[in-house]
Amino acid sequence: MKKLALYWQILIAFALSILYGLFFSDYIHLVAWMGDIFIKALKMIIIPLIFTSIISGIANIGSGDNLGRLGIKTIGYYLSTSTVALFTGLIVVNIFKPGVGADLGLASHVEGLGAAKESFGSTLMNIVPDNLFVAMVENQMLSIIFFAILMGFFITKTKEKSQKLLLGFFDSLFELIMKITLFIIRFTPYGIFGIVAKQISENNNLGELFSRLGLFMLVVILALFIHAFIVLPILLKTIGGVNPLKHFNAMRTPLITAFSTSSSNATLPLTMNAVKKNSGVSTKISSFTLPLGATVNMDGTALYELVVAMFIAQAYGIELTFTEQIIGVLTGLLASIGAAGIPMAGLVMISVVLSAMGLPLEGVGLILAVDRILDMFRTTVNVWSDSCGAVIIAKSEGEKLKV
Repeated sequence: MKKLALYWQILIAFALSILYGLFFSDYIHLVAWMGDIFIKALKMIIIPLIFTSIISGIANIGSGDNLGRLGIKTIGYYLSTSTVALFTGLIVVNIFKPGVGADLGLASHVEGLGAAKESFGSTLMNIVPDNLFVAMVENQMLSIIFFAILMGFFITKTKEKSQKLLLGFFDSLFELIMKITLFIIRFTPYGIFGIVAKQISENNNLGELFSRLGLFMLVVILALFIHAFIVLPILLKTIGGVNPLKHFNAMRTPLITAFSTSSSNATLPLTMNAVKKNSGVSTKISSFTLPLGATVNMDGTALYELVVAMFIAQAYGIELTFTEQIIGVLTGLLASIGAAGIPMAGLVMISVVLSAMGLPLEGVGLILAVDRILDMFRTTVNVWSDSCGAVIIAKSEGEKLKV
């Protein structure tokens, strides 16, 4: 009942925040601080949660053979669903062609796009951190995950006495972090109220945005909808052998939080809690798959980046060959892995796709006005895909789930 009560609290807070943002925008400062503190609290817990959960999860997996099997399943799922999402977006955008006749007067200048190519080009090199503590301070998630995997793996290679001590320590530390996480989760309705009210007050011309970029938004949302409510449920049912509706109900709280915060990383504590408590996935599986998924599995972001690239090509009257579109699919897959799980991170990574497809970077300004709104939708799909992956992999490992 508590989970259901929290879910309804969040929904009520979400509805009230829209009304407050529309009618009391002059007093937004009275509630915006709640959202700021909530996001800060979630960010505070992200790195300790990822670090301890992966170490605990890897160490509890046991042998290197088990880790290798689980790793192959996890990465295989992420690459497969992201690729399907990209092709879904490509098909939908080619059918509706939202960029044809688009108003180029909407274009705006976007800072920081030129550096994106270099930052992604060095992503693989940066997985190995020069300094772990610098990586933590700078939120270099791939580096933190890499070191945590190493620690978890080599704990299993230590002597029995040391292994028992280290495993007990990190299990206990993970349990402590989860206790703090659950405390923060209790304040989710207040955080959602502050976040959404502030967003609505800053974008009170939603009607104009929808009318000018309406078709583009509808295409993105339709493609995301197909992936989230057709493709992923089919995978859940056929491969995982679970009830998609039951799993969706189990994930209501993290999904609506993902929609409100536009951050996969900020939603991670709630996702881990829901997958374990409501869907019945073991700590061993969830502690490995979900932190990794929040960083590298971005189905919604990958889909969105490719749709944006196609939209810009259509708006500028550029005809792309089948080969160039496939290049966009492959680049979108890689770019989504490099996108951070924070609001609007995908905006910068879009420039990687545009460069690979030979499209003008300044075209990103066309969609800047609605990017924040669509970010909410694609982040929700990212989190939903992560949770589906955890359930499917848990089922493949022979676990008995609640869904």
